[in-house]
Amino acid sequence: MRRSPWATLTVLALAQFIVVLDVTIVNVALPRIQTDLDFTADGLQWVISAYTLVFGGFLLLGGRAADLLGSRRVFLTGLALFGVTLLVAGLAGTPGALIAARAVQGLGGALMSPAALSILTVTFAHGRQRNIAMGVWGGLAGLGGTLGVVAGGLLVDSLSWRWVFFVNVPVVVALIAATPLIIRAVARRSGHGFDLLGSVLSTAGLLALVYGVVRAEPVGWGSAEVVGCLAAGVVLLAAFVAVEARSAAPLVPLRLFRSRALSSSSGALALNGASFLAMFFLTAIYLQQVRGASALRTGMEILPMGAAAILVAVVTPPLVHRFGTRTVQLCGAALSALSLLLLAGTGADSGYASHLLPGLILFGAGVIAVGVPAQIAAVVDVEHHEAGAASGVVTAFYQVGGALGLALATTLSVSRSHAALADGMAQQQALVEGFHRGLLVAAAFAVVNVVVTLASPRIAPSAEQIAEAAATA
Repeated sequence: MRRSPWATLTVLALAQFIVVLDVTIVNVALPRIQTDLDFTADGLQWVISAYTLVFGGFLLLGGRAADLLGSRRVFLTGLALFGVTLLVAGLAGTPGALIAARAVQGLGGALMSPAALSILTVTFAHGRQRNIAMGVWGGLAGLGGTLGVVAGGLLVDSLSWRWVFFVNVPVVVALIAATPLIIRAVARRSGHGFDLLGSVLSTAGLLALVYGVVRAEPVGWGSAEVVGCLAAGVVLLAAFVAVEARSAAPLVPLRLFRSRALSSSSGALALNGASFLAMFFLTAIYLQQVRGASALRTGMEILPMGAAAILVAVVTPPLVHRFGTRTVQLCGAALSALSLLLLAGTGADSGYASHLLPGLILFGAGVIAVGVPAQIAAVVDVEHHEAGAASGVVTAFYQVGGALGLALATTLSVSRSHAALADGMAQQQALVEGFHRGLLVAAAFAVVNVVVTLASPRIAPSAEQIAEAAATA
């Protein structure tokens, strides 16, 4: 039976759409989740962090599994796991059950996304057709992130927060049914086995670090629990590096970091993820708990940020071609820092159009203006056959950087609010103080990103190199 490559693209792009949609749609529901499941203020961030940490920690292993076991098989496995955990998350009755479901959901995404990309690259020949396919793939993913905030608000206000998970279950079922009919089986590639130990060590190390940071607020930075977790995280990550250096098929090929461009891009994307997740999380809480906005209104007020991001994503590649990666990325990092400082000056009664809107639009533009050139720089300077691995590395850095940044910003935000309450400040103003502290932490990430970008090499990629980089991003 002849299978249409464009039907294949439809299935794969829809799968990526719901993976990205799931990240933003949950943010708007966080205040209702906190109330219904009795989450603590510092524990709520695990709804996001559990997903991003496991997704980032197992992303490269998912790509390796697709190579060795067959992309379609791994794609279906990830899709099924993702769908089941959506249902479990929607039915969760305790914080622990929801966090566990989100963690396993991250594993499903880590299997599904690289397998889908692998299928896409073998379905479309190198050149114009693949570039069009990747444009559709990336465009739908960006649209999913933007629509998620509005869809989440609509579902929370009209039904309940549980529907932000339930809504994608029928889509997953339809995709599972369609995949064997539309997507042809991709031949397995020969090679070495899985680096499962590397995935476990890296994810466990990162979880220990995040847990240590989160526990610092209630028990103190100098407590045995926090110091022990942070030390364990460092030891586990050091063991991960040692394992990777000796592995025949490493999860992260350490030789890639000999490239100055890839090393600086990894750092830039990690910091970019930290700023983005911290800002998104804190703003969703602030709009609903401080300003009293409904979930739908929250989504509508955040929407311009997504619109700005989509617009800048379209115009950034030509700018990179003309001015080089470092110049565009530097402007993006500076714009992100400026926008976060603007948002940090917003009070409980500040006008939306005069205070929040400018900061949101500038931030949406800044995040993309960092991310696009960093992704391009990461793969332009490595061997062609390692471009996919390089892209996977920087994507993983973005995810785990986001989780670590979110943990630090949330912890410092909550501690500031608690201190203000202890000093007799009204609850609303105490929440504003915490919001300001968290956004200043996010702004600090963006400022450090300016420094990292200044240390990156000057790269002026050709239009062809930019197109090839887009096909592996």
